[in-house]
Amino acid sequence: MSQNKGVFVVGTGTDVGKTYVAALLIRCLRQEDINANYYKAAVSGNARVGGKLVPGDALFVKNFANLDTDLSEMVSYVYEEPLSPHLAARKEGNFADVRTIKAAFRKISRKSDFVVVEGSGGVLCPLVYDDKSNIWLEDIVRILRLSVVVVADAGLGTINATGLTVWYLKHNDFDVKGIILNNFDENNLMHVDNKYVIEDITRIPVIATVKKSSEILDGFDSRILYEREG
Repeated sequence: MSQNKGVFVVGTGTDVGKTYVAALLIRCLRQEDINANYYKAAVSGNARVGGKLVPGDALFVKNFANLDTDLSEMVSYVYEEPLSPHLAARKEGNFADVRTIKAAFRKISRKSDFVVVEGSGGVLCPLVYDDKSNIWLEDIVRILRLSVVVVADAGLGTINATGLTVWYLKHNDFDVKGIILNNFDENNLMHVDNKYVIEDITRIPVIATVKKSSEILDGFDSRILYEREG
């Protein structure tokens, strides 16, 4: 499968730090003069400002990475309800469409060297799920033809969550570039052991770690994701 210049950030679950890691990746790439940008197909649990829904994840990334991209270009479907996107879409009557998502990604790709696409929840997160149509996060990864980076928390339970996520991705023929461990403490025996075991059982490298509240991707080499031409 030919691939676009970008990467899809998948979490092992909710609240593992996907948005923060995505922002770190973008800022790191931009510091190396790579015009990196951000896209997310659907985001739920957003607040209204002046009566208008504002995609909180995109706003954070925009400010953190100093992007000049308009928020409307960074997210296609913005939901108010703090629910899985498929349920928020059903409650709000605003269902995701793959053609819209594909067109939005193409638009932002044309103005970027590289696009970091953030998923919603884990890889088995549905964007649309009813008796007419099912759209899963993995469908979006395929449609956008992207490789994957898995974001996981470094703490207790991560071996199971990360191992299952990577197994599913590899079993379904996705190109997994690497794993990033968030909230990592190099002085914590469990965190260090988790990193070793995860790499051993998945045969996928941990390409970076992020200490709690740190703004540094420890060990990250941009060439893992982006090869400059020439």
